[in-house]
Amino acid sequence: MKAIRAGSLLAVAACVFALVGCSNAVAPGDTSHAAIDPAHATIGLLLPDSTNTRYESADRPAFEARIHDKCPGCSVAYQNASADAARQQQQAESMLAQGVAVLVLDAVDGEAAASIVNEAVAKGVPVIAYDRIIDSPDLSFFVSADNERVGVLQAQALVDRLRELKVPAGSGILMVNGSPTDNNARAYKEGAHSVIDSSGYTVLAEYDTPDWAGSEAQTWVAGQITQFGTRITGVYAANDGLAQGAIAALQAAGVNPVPPTTGQDAEVAAVQRIIAGTQYMTVYKPIRQQAQIAADAALTVVRGGHPKGTTTTKVSGKPVPTVTLKPVTVTLQNVKKVVIDTGFHTAAEICTPAYQAYCKEHGIS
Repeated sequence: MKAIRAGSLLAVAACVFALVGCSNAVAPGDTSHAAIDPAHATIGLLLPDSTNTRYESADRPAFEARIHDKCPGCSVAYQNASADAARQQQQAESMLAQGVAVLVLDAVDGEAAASIVNEAVAKGVPVIAYDRIIDSPDLSFFVSADNERVGVLQAQALVDRLRELKVPAGSGILMVNGSPTDNNARAYKEGAHSVIDSSGYTVLAEYDTPDWAGSEAQTWVAGQITQFGTRITGVYAANDGLAQGAIAALQAAGVNPVPPTTGQDAEVAAVQRIIAGTQYMTVYKPIRQQAQIAADAALTVVRGGHPKGTTTTKVSGKPVPTVTLKPVTVTLQNVKKVVIDTGFHTAAEICTPAYQAYCKEHGIS
């Protein structure tokens, strides 16, 4: 199914939190929330996997902290699906049975998760799509980054680097894409192809990686090295976990230096690879801000209101209120400014003993 995209990117500043203020009731005639005490509501948070370290290190803690800050008597019921759509369905059903007031859902499979939305809405429980759109017009709100833009930034950085290195036109790129069940992965791929296909460089092969598993990426890239060898001059990897798998395969094959490789999420390990020179770039997304917006939207719903967006996403012809955040390219040149100085990661997290020399070299302290 074709990826569902948010509307045009709008800059989102601190005032965006005001956009999730109360307006109308959740749904006319809906009495399901009448018995809910907004000051002591339980909010369900369902995240898709633990392969991407950001979910446990950034998304979940930022979401929980925001809820506890804005509603001290509220609680968060949390589950991680470990990349299993059936498990996520069971987790959602369990939360609904426990009486959560709202579900904040980052779907393993955007199509399969429509059934979760159907069940929730039938019980009068609103659903907020987090990070990944869900193929249901009954969503109350959606917050994410500009996902096609992420793919554009990754591919443009890769192409620019290859040209900077004077890699000749016609040279080969491997594309290690994200999970085929993730609407975001489709958007990343479309954005990347919009740049690479007109760049003069050749896609030697590409792979949609099941469940975003870095181990699957490593195995696939190892096979491509056997087939293409030195023809591989760049690697488009859709996120940092896939980049890690690709780089591991290249290093195991004795490829040195590792060809320019992209990533996404600005994970600690990716930032370390960037300062060490084995990963060329990543994409920073304001994940903690995204989690805070989702938490504010959830509390708005709990209090009987409708979250407001800065744009809308059309799902089956119905506009879903949406906030779209701006991604940023991160390379060695700006990694300190974007990742460290903003507090996304601390220097202590990055500059472990194995990376202290690189931190000193690049002024990270």
